[in-house]
Amino acid sequence: MNSNFSVLAQEQVNTGNPILNIAIFLLFIIGTLTIVVRATRQTSQKGSDFYTGGASFNGWQNGLAIAGDYLSAAAFLGVTGAIALYGYDGFLYSVGFLIALLVALVLVAEPLRNTGRFTMADVLSFRLQQRPVRTAAAISTLTISLFYLIAQMAGAGGLVALLLGIQGKAAQNIVVAVVGVLMIVYVLLGGMKGTTYVQMIKAVLLVGGSLIIALLTFWAIKGGFNATLEAAVANHPSGEEILGPGMRYGATTLTKIDFVSLGMALVFGTAGLPHVLMRFYTVPTAREARRSVTWTIAIVALFFLLTVVMGYGAAALVGPDTIKAAPGGVNSAVLLLSAEVGGPIFMAVISAIAFATILAVVAGLAITASASVAHDIYNSVIRNGEATEEEQVRVSRITVVVIGVLAIVLGIGAMGQNIAFLVALAFGIAGAANLPTIIYSLNWKRFNTTGALCSIYGGLIISLVLITFSPAVSGAPTAMFPNADFAWFPLTNPAIVAIPAGFLLGIIGTLIGKPDNLPKKAAEMEVRSLTGVGVEKAVSH
Repeated sequence: MNSNFSVLAQEQVNTGNPILNIAIFLLFIIGTLTIVVRATRQTSQKGSDFYTGGASFNGWQNGLAIAGDYLSAAAFLGVTGAIALYGYDGFLYSVGFLIALLVALVLVAEPLRNTGRFTMADVLSFRLQQRPVRTAAAISTLTISLFYLIAQMAGAGGLVALLLGIQGKAAQNIVVAVVGVLMIVYVLLGGMKGTTYVQMIKAVLLVGGSLIIALLTFWAIKGGFNATLEAAVANHPSGEEILGPGMRYGATTLTKIDFVSLGMALVFGTAGLPHVLMRFYTVPTAREARRSVTWTIAIVALFFLLTVVMGYGAAALVGPDTIKAAPGGVNSAVLLLSAEVGGPIFMAVISAIAFATILAVVAGLAITASASVAHDIYNSVIRNGEATEEEQVRVSRITVVVIGVLAIVLGIGAMGQNIAFLVALAFGIAGAANLPTIIYSLNWKRFNTTGALCSIYGGLIISLVLITFSPAVSGAPTAMFPNADFAWFPLTNPAIVAIPAGFLLGIIGTLIGKPDNLPKKAAEMEVRSLTGVGVEKAVSH
């Protein structure tokens, strides 16, 4: 999960002692790599071990891991900064991300997990034609994962370079390469087990660090939440306006529509993100999946409540002008607040946590993409389901290296540019291509292969076209190509058009296409998705 706040400027700022930051970064890397190596000893060459950790995690462990996968650097840095600058309107991001998770978990996650085995394509092809549907689902998964990955890598390069006091394009490119290599090592060594442990550690660090920042903020202000709000109002140029809506959105009809489109992308796109949904295959039973949901909601809700305290605390103790002048801009709010309330050592720790959020997310994305290539394309399409699990794992490991190298190259190319469009594209495709197909597959008996292909490819193409010709790419100072103007779509996010189009195309394709004539498969899918009967056998197969 990222946002429009992922773009990092390049000026110099006092971000503490670079040597101290590097030391704490190295301690974190050594510690997590040790855990990953220990997990390697328990990871066999079975696909179930590499992709899903052998479905060996219980509810609270998987709940922590889902939270670690879901909460990215944008949530920690971007949302907090948005609240510091725009108050109530920034808090709308917290609300959107939390509601999005509820929609994903309640509407999609458990039925998806009950029906599938390793990937989202398992579900989409369960009662449809295997080869075309798996190919389409894999293309959608790879597109979403790659663009999400590029955004995280580019953000990591700028953020970590600034935190470590590294200047110059070449040095920042090296940082991107280091993040990419670490991602490859984590996934190759530990598979899903190692990645899950990293995500669990990251979730604990993120929520724990945020809680400490909030408590130190209350201590510095000499009061609780009300005192923090009063101090923020006193220190913000807009005064009490930060407590109400309208500072960022709602000025014109177009901005209102754009906000609705962004909200749709967050809420519906999250329910179609493959790397989040894949986490539900790592628990052994439907009961543990439901426990995962409970833990995840509690952790994520607590975190986003803390972003309100940290955001208004940054407005009160740091000030919007200082935040805007920092190299990270809006992203620097929580780091500057940590330095203000805890000093340079505490800031170094928070910087390491910011790095951990990026590393955990890119590892989850890499393993999702590699599973899609090995399990869906290589085994099911190229080998007609006859590849051994050892072959699939080998292909998956090769894919991790290829994706890692590709992400490094493209992430370096995205450095210094507006990378918000990459994230918008990821969410737009997930909401427009994946979600309609998932919903129809699980709930509409008449849904057929033609409907699935129309929905996936149609949602994918519409999202790509609208993003390409939007202000996110050209025609605006913050666009990827600010000196060009070929934008004709007025919104920065295509969700308000692309998501309804994806649902509509699924209906049209189903009505004009031939039935798949698999009534027994449809009935089996309905029973499994609602009850979980048969899933334990499929997982242990």
